[in-house]
Amino acid sequence: QVQLVQSGGGLVQPGDSLRLSCAADRNVFSIDPMGWYYQGPGKERQLVAKIYTNGTTKYADSVKGRFTISRDSRKNTIWLQMNNLKSEDTAVYYCYGGIKPWSWSERSDYWGQGTQVTVSS
Repeated sequence: QVQLVQSGGGLVQPGDSLRLSCAADRNVFSIDPMGWYYQGPGKERQLVAKIYTNGTTKYADSVKGRFTISRDSRKNTIWLQMNNLKSEDTAVYYCYGGIKPWSWSERSDYWGQGTQVTVSS
């Protein structure tokens, strides 16, 4: 069973930066797309950003110009560079991957373990 392993996160002040990373713990046939979702207190999980193997990206309007998603497809790894963080960015961030473990398998949704990002003065 493949797992998405996250790192990064923590407590920062408004205006600070953080970088999150996520990697599959073993080789798989395909992961497309990979991305990040966040879930604030009492809220539904929502898309932050995602990236496809062809380089296409999509961002939530609230993070455009501040967050950047990047990917190393050979290593099945993504990063989320978060700049100019705001208090409303406070949430648990989850890595996501649409994974086909083998060429003959169906593509399924996989999630990382989640990491807390808190932006507070």
